[in-house]
Amino acid sequence: MSATVRVLPKRMPRALRILVVDDSRDAVLSAMMLLEDEGHHVRGLYSGRDVVKVVQEFNPDAILLDIALPGVSGWEVARTLREKLGRRHLLIGISGEYKHSVDRILSEAIGFDHYLLKPYDPNELLALLAPISFRN
Repeated sequence: MSATVRVLPKRMPRALRILVVDDSRDAVLSAMMLLEDEGHHVRGLYSGRDVVKVVQEFNPDAILLDIALPGVSGWEVARTLREKLGRRHLLIGISGEYKHSVDRILSEAIGFDHYLLKPYDPNELLALLAPISFRN
């Protein structure tokens, strides 16, 4: 009996516009390199202050947003994005501090579509992005 192996394409069918927001420059640059290597168009921010403005200008397909941003938290940014722009963008929360199930529940209630814990598996991130790459 032989097993069927599903081979995934190296790149997604279309390039996505992705915004990466984290106060850690290393985290932003690492995510940007990964996503650019996959053929996506990526912008990075280091605080939550200008996210809404950049989202309106850049119109990303997905936003990778750190929860523990100084000043304006990722939860506040997510709530504002959902109130002003609805659910147009895939919103992925990331955190190295908020690791409990209640944090996931709060993130979901605020409007995050997914929640990853740092350090997250790059393949898991790419798997979350893949479905929107197939949309027209």
